[in-house]
Amino acid sequence: MNFKTRITCIVLLVWCALVFKSCNNSSSTQVTDEKIPDQVSYNFDIRPILSDKCLACHGPDANKREAGLRLDDPEAAFKALQENPKAHAIVAGKPELSEAYLRITTTDTALKMPPPNSNLKLTQREVTLIEKWIKQGAKYEKHWAFVAPKKPAVPEVDDKEWPRNEIDHFILEKQEQKGLKPNEEADKERLLKRLSLDLTGLPPTLKMMDEFLADKSENAYEKMVDQLLKNPAYGEKMAIHWLDLARYADSHGYQDDGYRTQWPWRDWVIHAFNKNMHYNDFVTWQMAGDLLPNSSKEQLLATGFNRNHKITEEGGVIPEEYRIMYVTDRNDLFGKGLLGVTLECAHCHDHKYDPLSQKEYYQMFAFFNNVSEVGIESVIGGPETYAKKPLMEISDEDVKSILTFVNKPDTNRLIVSVMGDLDSTRKTHILKRGVYDALGDEVEPGTPSSILPFDKKYPKNRLGLSQWLFDKRNPLTSRVYVNILWQEFFGKGIVKTSGDFGMQGELPSHPALLDWLAVDFMEHNWDIKRLVKQMVTSATYRQSAVVSKEKLAVDPDNILLARGSRYRIHAEFIKDLVLASSGLLNKTIGGPSVKPYQPAGLWEGATSGRGLLSVYNQDHGASLYRRGMYTLIKRTVPPPTMAIFDASNRDLCEVKRLKTNTPLQALVMMNDPAVLEASRVLSAKLLQEKTEAKDKIIKAFRLIVCRTPSEKELSVLTAYYDKELKSISPAAADKMVAIGEYPLTRNVDKKALASLMRVISTIYNLEETITKS
Repeated sequence: MNFKTRITCIVLLVWCALVFKSCNNSSSTQVTDEKIPDQVSYNFDIRPILSDKCLACHGPDANKREAGLRLDDPEAAFKALQENPKAHAIVAGKPELSEAYLRITTTDTALKMPPPNSNLKLTQREVTLIEKWIKQGAKYEKHWAFVAPKKPAVPEVDDKEWPRNEIDHFILEKQEQKGLKPNEEADKERLLKRLSLDLTGLPPTLKMMDEFLADKSENAYEKMVDQLLKNPAYGEKMAIHWLDLARYADSHGYQDDGYRTQWPWRDWVIHAFNKNMHYNDFVTWQMAGDLLPNSSKEQLLATGFNRNHKITEEGGVIPEEYRIMYVTDRNDLFGKGLLGVTLECAHCHDHKYDPLSQKEYYQMFAFFNNVSEVGIESVIGGPETYAKKPLMEISDEDVKSILTFVNKPDTNRLIVSVMGDLDSTRKTHILKRGVYDALGDEVEPGTPSSILPFDKKYPKNRLGLSQWLFDKRNPLTSRVYVNILWQEFFGKGIVKTSGDFGMQGELPSHPALLDWLAVDFMEHNWDIKRLVKQMVTSATYRQSAVVSKEKLAVDPDNILLARGSRYRIHAEFIKDLVLASSGLLNKTIGGPSVKPYQPAGLWEGATSGRGLLSVYNQDHGASLYRRGMYTLIKRTVPPPTMAIFDASNRDLCEVKRLKTNTPLQALVMMNDPAVLEASRVLSAKLLQEKTEAKDKIIKAFRLIVCRTPSEKELSVLTAYYDKELKSISPAAADKMVAIGEYPLTRNVDKKALASLMRVISTIYNLEETITKS
């Protein structure tokens, strides 16, 4: 090693050492600066530590419990230790006598807890919290989410002028505690775009923009909210989160992945949101519409909710194994989507972290185990396999009289899978290790006692389960749905883990606000539109999304909501924005799903070769321009553009979509035929107007970005148009304007069309275009 190389190595080693020291100091400072509360809370300070570091071995799961010690239950934690009757894990007020504390502070690796080989370690702050909690009496609390919410008082705040409704008081209280102030209200153009996208999934029209900007009245914003809530597109927008939750798709899944006709149920969901069906009825009809007294055909159709799961059509399967899978799917959806708990974790054994036993899992399972269905039915291919028994047929007469919201485009038979129970009661057993044929003890329908014991006055069927779900004493139902809607409008839930309110889930950022909203929602008869209006009319929602360095330093993730939320809109709404702004959007509501542009060969390369969905036959005409929510979802090969923008493939219940940012998303916006075609069609429309190029670009920008461009933005785009007009070749122009099936405007200057098309495509590719800010 020569002298120069040696010096270089020494410099690198010194630099690495300094970086390492800096990182350690930074970490140490962070721990030191985080204040230990005066009164330590079990729920908010201690339980999260136990859940992360202790309960896998010392929690609810009896099968995995070590040394007979359970730390999540006070009776077990305070009693004498199984291995040492003279010692106790926790002695209230005396950490020096508490074996749990002594084990986490010892330096003896043979005694240290958590064991070094577990790769788990408590921080000094966590140790200090546990010590102080024991000193203060080691008071246990029932998990916050399993205690029925009580309506807290609306807090007083210093700034009396800013709040517009009760939501703002809870939000501002936390901001003031951290020395923050909320942002000013967003400008009217950005605010209207945000509101329109949130309530309809569509950008505002030019007419809406002009009217809103011209309206100087104090209630201009509230009038716009009411107008958008009455728009039929509201039901379509609101349906998206429910379709994810209900795992709606247009194919059965598994290898053959045949076509199914569940879309009339989707039509019903849109209809229910538009007529503001209250949440308790909305869910009850879907859970047990067939069991309601004198149930109607509409109530029966609603139960398609619980038949959206995957269904096999493959030969050689064991029917009972798959039937059990269908029941399991319904049970798990009920847990995650409606209760916000990871019920599925108790499928094979007692839950490791939450007070849910395997027996209780199968007691819940029993409610869904009586459906008159089989594991495999018929063979893929014919119309009779589009739906599976139990089923209902929708006739043309039904559409004229009872089911007027169903968009039935032809006179073919229309069959939908729905719920329907056996005349007798099918026995339910605990399944050992979750195996379909390993029958354990027989169980009766019931619910987890830690949440709310099943009341004897309720029937032991799905209708009774729904009544239990909407019992005012149920601690989860209202909280969970309020949180899902909050997530829809603010980007993240008050509880970030919206499908897990259990002990491994995130703690609520604003627990008092969550409880206030949950109780208020119940007090107003589960009125969804009222709740939506509360959220979007709050000063919290109306803030500008501009972020200062100070706020970024104090609250980088915007947990305290001292600025407006800023994030990319859902995949379906990106397509809707492109179609609506270009004038291509087909506004037909409901009906069968459609097959828009898609790269060739995807289905053919991943199929059994049987059935209607073995080959992708693209639709044409008006079907190409339907909203994104109507794109046909084949589970084994979901729509590629939607998947790239994180849409659900609808395999399982999903209450929260991922938000990623990849180069593929930019490539889609630059190359998708739908985006390029929209650019061409809008370009052609603008060229027909007798205006200057600058005015055409301003109009395009307003239609797409929903605001007037700045002088600098306009200058750049106009210069780009002039450059393209001078440089583009006739051959390149011909190739550009040939994209898409929409007819090309006659007698149009192709060079001007292609040049303006490139400018508009650039506007579509702005980050702001597909971002809600």
